[in-house]
Amino acid sequence: MKTRNILSASVLSAVVLMPIGAIAAPNGDKLGVLECTVDGGIGLLLGSKKQVNCTFAQSNGDVDTYTGKIAKLGLDVGITGKSYIKWVVFTPSGTDLPDHPLAGKYAGVSTGISLGIGLGANALIGGNGKQIGLQPLSVEGQTGLNVALAVSTLTLEASN
Repeated sequence: MKTRNILSASVLSAVVLMPIGAIAAPNGDKLGVLECTVDGGIGLLLGSKKQVNCTFAQSNGDVDTYTGKIAKLGLDVGITGKSYIKWVVFTPSGTDLPDHPLAGKYAGVSTGISLGIGLGANALIGGNGKQIGLQPLSVEGQTGLNVALAVSTLTLEASN
């Protein structure tokens, strides 16, 4: 029975983390790094919605802060504590960006599993004219008991 549980966890982990390797490095300009703290909560069978607070450290040295929410539609079952996500932010070369360039709505795919300590990944596109790409820089760190494979949306509003 113990071997079966270890095998099941290994297979599930491989399925959850597979999309991370499948995400190709984007072409374009690297704008900086976005780091977000996601409130903990309960994932219902068909999804969840959680508040986020983010800091965007731009490549030019400027720093913006954002608030918003991340919502998942799909399999998202369980309870999680606060989690942390870090993305590299890209845009097509030569794109003119306004102040607070990350304000807007993003969509993509999220995967994750937590059995005490967990891992996850979120790759999203959207924002300014749907020209901003959020590429996972590191896997999402979270705690709790949760399984997620969902379509995600992230909405960001400038807070500074």
